[in-house]
Amino acid sequence: MVLGREQTAAITRQWALALTEIESVSGGAGEAALGPWLRDALAADPAFGGAECWSFPVREGDGRHCVAMLLRGSGRETLILTGHFDTVSIEDYGELRPLATQPDALAERLKLRLETAAHTAAEQRAKADLASGDFMPGRGLLDMKAGLAAGLAVCADYAADQNRSGNLLFLAVPDEEVNSVGARAAAAMLPQIARDKNLDLVGAVNLDAISDDSEDGHRGRVIALGTIGKVLPTAYVVGVPAHSGFPLAGINAAALAGAIAARVEWAPELTDDSAGETPGTLPSLLSLSDGKPGYDVTTPGTAFASFNVLSYRRSPETVMNSFEALCREAADTFLEGLKKRLAGTRSQDRETVLDRRITLYRYETLLKKAVAVDPNHASLIEQFAGELAASALSLPEQCRRLTERTWMLSGFSGPAIVLGFGSIPYLPTNLSEAPAARKLHQAAEALAKAAQSKYGVSLQTTGHFAGISDMSFFGEADEADLAVVAANTPMWKAGIRWPDQGGVAGVPTINLGPWGRDYHTPLERIHVPYGFDILPRLLIDLTRRVLG
Repeated sequence: MVLGREQTAAITRQWALALTEIESVSGGAGEAALGPWLRDALAADPAFGGAECWSFPVREGDGRHCVAMLLRGSGRETLILTGHFDTVSIEDYGELRPLATQPDALAERLKLRLETAAHTAAEQRAKADLASGDFMPGRGLLDMKAGLAAGLAVCADYAADQNRSGNLLFLAVPDEEVNSVGARAAAAMLPQIARDKNLDLVGAVNLDAISDDSEDGHRGRVIALGTIGKVLPTAYVVGVPAHSGFPLAGINAAALAGAIAARVEWAPELTDDSAGETPGTLPSLLSLSDGKPGYDVTTPGTAFASFNVLSYRRSPETVMNSFEALCREAADTFLEGLKKRLAGTRSQDRETVLDRRITLYRYETLLKKAVAVDPNHASLIEQFAGELAASALSLPEQCRRLTERTWMLSGFSGPAIVLGFGSIPYLPTNLSEAPAARKLHQAAEALAKAAQSKYGVSLQTTGHFAGISDMSFFGEADEADLAVVAANTPMWKAGIRWPDQGGVAGVPTINLGPWGRDYHTPLERIHVPYGFDILPRLLIDLTRRVLG
C-alpha cells in the first residue's frame, strides 16, 4: 500500500455512499444516468492522477453505458477490476422507500422499526447487526456498490505509486440483475480496448458481494476462483384439445406439462456435483402455464414450462441431452399412467388418442420444418421476433410466443414437446492451466494464506461463486458450448443479440468482494469493517501479487 489504511477506508466509504445514493434500479432512469455521472466523476477526481476515463453504450439506441478508467504503469500487463452498478427494485422497502438509498438515514429508521417489529429470525438478526454498529443498510450498498468503491480505492492507491508495475482497467457495468447486457457489451469490447490501448489482459477481479448468515462471516470472506453457470431449459407442450365433457378424445397439454415438471423437479440427472466442494444445486421449475387466453370448457391445447438448471462444469449440450431424456421418460410414463387408469373401467373400450406416441423436437428442428414448408416463413418468424424483442415481455415469454408461432407454421401436429432454452445463458467459468490463469490462482491462494497474519481475518478460496454473475462473460468460458443454446433459443438473434464472436472475453477471472446479509431484501446490509477497511487492502495486496 502507498496510501494509508485510513485513507483507503475513507475513499471506499466515500465512493460507496455516493454510488448508493444514486438510485439505479435495473431498467430505470437512474441506471442510465449513473454511467455518464460516474465517468465524469472519475475524470474529475485528482486521486486518480488524470487517468483515462470513457464510457460506451451497451448497444445502439440503449441509454445505459459501461464506464472504463485506465491507469497506466509500466509494461503491457493489465488487471481488470469490474462490477455492476444496477440494483433490484426499491419498492419492497414500503414506507422506508424514500430512504432505501440513503444508508445513514435508513439505518436509524430501520433500527427503530426493528425495535418493535422484529418478528422473523432474519429480522432479529438484522436488529442485532444494526445495533452492533458493524453493519450498514441500503439498496445496492452490498450488492454491489461497495465492491466497486473498494476497487476505486485500489485505483487511488495505484495512482499514488510512482513505481507501479502493469496497468489497471476499472470497468463498471449496468444490467447484471436482469440480462447482463452491460457485461456482455464490455466483454465484446475488451479485445478492441486491448488493441487500441496496447494492453495484455492478464486477469480480472469481479467485486461482487457474498451473503453470509454465519455468526462471524467466515463464509462471506472468500475468493471465488470461478462461477456457476445457468441455462433455462423450456418445454413447449402441444396436446390434443378436447371438450372437457369428453376428455378421452384428447391429451391435456397442461397435465402433460405437469408430468414433465414433476419429473424434472430436483432431478439428480440435472444436478452437477462435479465441483466436489458442495452439493450441486437441484433443478427447479420456474414457470408453468397453459396457452389458453381465457376460460372455456376446452382442455388446454398448449402449455409451457421453464426450469432453472445450474452447472459447475457441465456444458449446455449435456444439460439439453439430459433434459430431453427426462421429458421423454415423463411423456411415456404419463401416457402409460392414463392407460392404466382406464383399464378395468367402464370407459376402457372407448376410443382414445393414447396410442399416439408423444413426439419430441428441439426448436432448431421445428424452425427448419417451418422454413421447409414455405421459405417465406423465415422472414415472418424474423419479423415477429423483432416485434417481441421491442415489447416489454420477459425473455422466456418472448421465447414461448415465438415457439408458438413457429409451431403453427411448421405443419406438425400434436401431441408433441418442443425443447429449447428461454433466457440468457450463463456459462460456468474455471481457471485454466494457462500461465496468466495460474499466476492469478497462485496470487489468490497466497493472499488467502497471508490474510490472517497480515489483516487479522480468515480468508479462504472456493471453486465457484455461488450465484450467477458477470464472471460468466469475462471469464474463461468455452464459447463453443453456446452452439446448442444459440440453435435452440428462439429469441437468440432478436432478443439476446449475442455476437457471433467475442461474447465471452476469456480473461482469467476471480471474485473478491464485500460480505453482508440479506441482499435483494429491505434488510440488505454490508459488514462495514470488512467492506470499507479490510477489503480494499486485500485487493491492493492481490493487485501487487498479480502485477508484480
